[in-house]
Amino acid sequence: MRVLELYSGIGGMHYACKESGIPYEVIAAVDINTVANEVYLHNFPSSNLICRNIQSFTASEINKMAPDMILMSPPCQPFTRVGLQKDVSDQRTCSLLHFISALPHLKSSLRYILVENVKGFELSESRSQLIEALSKENFTFQEFLLNPMQFGIPNSRLRYYLLAKRLPLKFCFQVEDSVMTEFPVSKDNGSASKYTLMRLNKRYREMADADKVVEDEERVSSDGGVIHPPCFTLKRILEDENPESALVRSFLLPDKVLGKRSVVLDIVTPQSKRSCCFTKAYGHYSDGTGSVLTTWNMSDVHSIRARNKQHVFESDEQILEMKQLKLRYFSPREVARLMCFPEEPLFSFPDKTTTKQRYRLLGNSVNVHVISLLISIMTVDEIQ
Repeated sequence: MRVLELYSGIGGMHYACKESGIPYEVIAAVDINTVANEVYLHNFPSSNLICRNIQSFTASEINKMAPDMILMSPPCQPFTRVGLQKDVSDQRTCSLLHFISALPHLKSSLRYILVENVKGFELSESRSQLIEALSKENFTFQEFLLNPMQFGIPNSRLRYYLLAKRLPLKFCFQVEDSVMTEFPVSKDNGSASKYTLMRLNKRYREMADADKVVEDEERVSSDGGVIHPPCFTLKRILEDENPESALVRSFLLPDKVLGKRSVVLDIVTPQSKRSCCFTKAYGHYSDGTGSVLTTWNMSDVHSIRARNKQHVFESDEQILEMKQLKLRYFSPREVARLMCFPEEPLFSFPDKTTTKQRYRLLGNSVNVHVISLLISIMTVDEIQ
């Protein structure tokens, strides 16, 4: 499978190909972000990495690469809930619109397309134009809104996904006109679907905290078809729990955050089975950018927050009350684990990449495991 990776970032799609188990070759990875490219090359030093604006690529150039599959995660800022949602009026959509205009000129050897973006993209004009172009070029497609927590990963990162296959290829599941909110896997949905379910359960067993999870515990959809493994605890992804260790101290929240932003912090513990979506602003802004960790239990957290309300906002007393919790940010390695990037040395950052840059790059990346499952189910043969 010859794969062209557009908006390649730090290589999340590349790792997803690897995890999916398909035979593949990334023939080219394209991104204009030089810092992301440094990380990509650090982990895939022999890759054909192209630092170019995607708008500069012609259909002829793409055809010369002869890709079987194109994977892409276009800029999300024109569609995100915290942005201006300017959609096609935002200059950051120009590269996607350029790809859409090139689609009619791409050779029929291109058989598969996967697109990832934020929730909200499904309502955009950009999406409408993409769907129209795919339909005209004889692609069948399915759209999804999926969250890693549906796959046993304790991180809420709801994302839009589109899978497209050029006819006469068909999906191994029943395509729906609406956006699917469940992964199309059931116990009695054919061999291809059973294979993907087996992979999902294998991944879960590898990642689950055996001491905390009942092996047969599961959450089943109303139709009894889709199995949701329980999320493992955050303890599984922590580098260090000792509040006095050098690593933990280096990620402690500063006093100004404990004072000014304490009321908006999403606090979790090592025993928690959830965390908020980590964005590129994590560690810089506090509201809605990701969770923070304490080793205290949640009942104590609630008690301290209740007492905290009795103090003058941003007073020394209020800050001292919050400092008891020894709240810290998740480290970039811990965030990478939640996004299912492999352990070192398979994935790491160059030493010169700053902590702020690491958070930004991870915030702009993808959940490797979710995409690996989508690649797997997109490329299996049609159920006979």
